[in-house]
Amino acid sequence: MRRVIFNQKGGVGKSTITCNLAAISAIEGKRTLVVDLDVQGNSTQYLLGQKVTDSDRTIAHFFKDTLSLSLFGNNNSSGLDGIIHETPFPNLFVIPSHPDLEPLQGRLESRFKIFKLKEALDKLEGFDDVYMDTPPVLNFYSQSALIAAEKCLIPFDCDTFARQALYVLMQTVAEVKADHNQSLEIEGIIVNQFQKQANLPRQLVDELIAEGLPVLASMISPSVKVRESHSISQPLVHYVPSHKLSDEFRALYAELHGA
Repeated sequence: MRRVIFNQKGGVGKSTITCNLAAISAIEGKRTLVVDLDVQGNSTQYLLGQKVTDSDRTIAHFFKDTLSLSLFGNNNSSGLDGIIHETPFPNLFVIPSHPDLEPLQGRLESRFKIFKLKEALDKLEGFDDVYMDTPPVLNFYSQSALIAAEKCLIPFDCDTFARQALYVLMQTVAEVKADHNQSLEIEGIIVNQFQKQANLPRQLVDELIAEGLPVLASMISPSVKVRESHSISQPLVHYVPSHKLSDEFRALYAELHGA
């Protein structure tokens, strides 16, 4: 299964959700890959403990290769296989981000390379689950991920402005589905930073549910443990496996898999 975690609003927890769901998938025995398409590289640092300085082993290198196809069809690119990194966690792998993504974007758009990620993932073997972390904007990389994905997860942080942005975002996903990826489905809205004792978050969530939006039942609470797990580069199920937050992510994973 290929999932993209996408929201055009920053700070909603995309990287945290991406890496923690992927870590649970790996613990469940599935060979799992995270593709970090955000130039900030938060998922990369979360899983590897550092940014990757060698651009030859990052997603930027893959996209550079798509720009260097020979006139006679001789392409030395090895697809995605050569840029996959092992993480310290069994069954969990990552294709790192790199700052070179930023200057590449205009050239990739002008050369119509928007389907290259999907084509490469179609050819990639040996992985049960793929999670794609995206930048907080609709750009070439987030569109590439939406085109390559089967399911889209949308983090929502219980903010009035986030609610307005949510409608635009869902329309964007619908347009990508109609124009480029008929198999793409919104799997659910993940309510993040949910303070169940506060009135506004509960009201916002209840209104989204009343409107028939696909709000997932499993919600993620705010906790300092998230930042702590970022700082030591360990997903929550490894850092604090018995913590409430780890249980919430396990419940979310189980809900996505129909358990």
